[in-house]
Amino acid sequence: MEPLASKLRPITFDDVIGQDKLISIVKKMLDESHLISMIFYGPTGVGKTTLALLIAEYFPLSHFKFNASTDSKATLKQIVESSRHYGNVLLIIDEIHRMNKDIQDYLLPYVESGQIIMLGLTTENPYIACNPAIRSRATIFRLERPSKDEILKYLKKLDVKDFSNGISFSQEVYEYITMAANGEIRTALNMLELLYVVGDKNKELSLEQAMYILGKPSISTDKYGNDYYDILSAFHKSVRGSDVNAALHYLARLIVAEDLDSLLRRLSAIVYEDIGLANPAMGPKVAAVLDICRYIGFPEATNALGAITIEMCLSPKSNSAHTAIFDAVRDVESGNTYKIPSHLINNPTYDDKQPYKYAHDYPNHVATQQYLPTELQGKKYYHPQDHTKLEKLFQEQYLAIEAIIHKKN
Repeated sequence: MEPLASKLRPITFDDVIGQDKLISIVKKMLDESHLISMIFYGPTGVGKTTLALLIAEYFPLSHFKFNASTDSKATLKQIVESSRHYGNVLLIIDEIHRMNKDIQDYLLPYVESGQIIMLGLTTENPYIACNPAIRSRATIFRLERPSKDEILKYLKKLDVKDFSNGISFSQEVYEYITMAANGEIRTALNMLELLYVVGDKNKELSLEQAMYILGKPSISTDKYGNDYYDILSAFHKSVRGSDVNAALHYLARLIVAEDLDSLLRRLSAIVYEDIGLANPAMGPKVAAVLDICRYIGFPEATNALGAITIEMCLSPKSNSAHTAIFDAVRDVESGNTYKIPSHLINNPTYDDKQPYKYAHDYPNHVATQQYLPTELQGKKYYHPQDHTKLEKLFQEQYLAIEAIIHKKN
């Protein structure tokens, strides 16, 4: 029997939930009859495959599917050979981040020439997981999870009379499914299908019955539907604000939700974003706790998580490293990337190459020479804070090095 999620797969772009920006771009391509190679990435259940199939249906191109995990180079050769007969073809590549170099090297010339229009799908960040050669030949779009309101509206307007066995739901049941689906339309539909199959025919299903059938949501422990990621955010801000009791409260909710990986990732982010240079020893300490928690799992990990949360709350805080690197990243993203001083490059062919000064050969191990590109001379990203003993020492060292450099200049 065909699953409900499959039966209700969108058949037009207007049926797709939560991807309005991308759909507007695709529709414009349709109007112009001009499709380009793209990579869609984002979490499971947000519509990557659905959008790819809709594009294949609406564009007047022969299309083929290729799974980078399971299909071979021979399969790709058959597709390329077919393209010689059909002209331009659309190639949907699932799990594109798993495509090995040999297959990439074979495919790239055909993508570059436009003979094959590539549509890659992946749950991984292609800026990290995909080969640069593949990335450079495609426009990358991130698909976000639909909001709770979008999913709720979608569920309530569904026409499922032929499938529902006369079962109806209260507003509370719809809200519970929406919360428990964690932004995944497919998950919400799977839950809906289960309730229709298991519930009593021709009756309204209560919230208690729905909760009994579906079990405890993996994303939230709040019966009023507070989003799991709101709890993660509240936990993060409580640690940042040094409120031990609030942090422990939100930690408890996360522990009961039993999503250990998300919690450990958030702890890893907090320690370098908010504690940083005020207590650098906390980073390795948190890393050790994360290893312990992964090794022993729940419920034993609860004690380690409680202890490290208390210590992180009471630790001195500094965001100077966080703001410094993000200022630098914003500079680069704004296009402020200039020629590297020639003496910093291992390239003897530069006409203006100056000798490199090895810092350890100089007093105080500081060599006065240009490091930043000329256009960024004098730029300062790091602004030390002096409210903690350790970073005050960093500040003194920072200023002492600057004094040496300015004195020699």
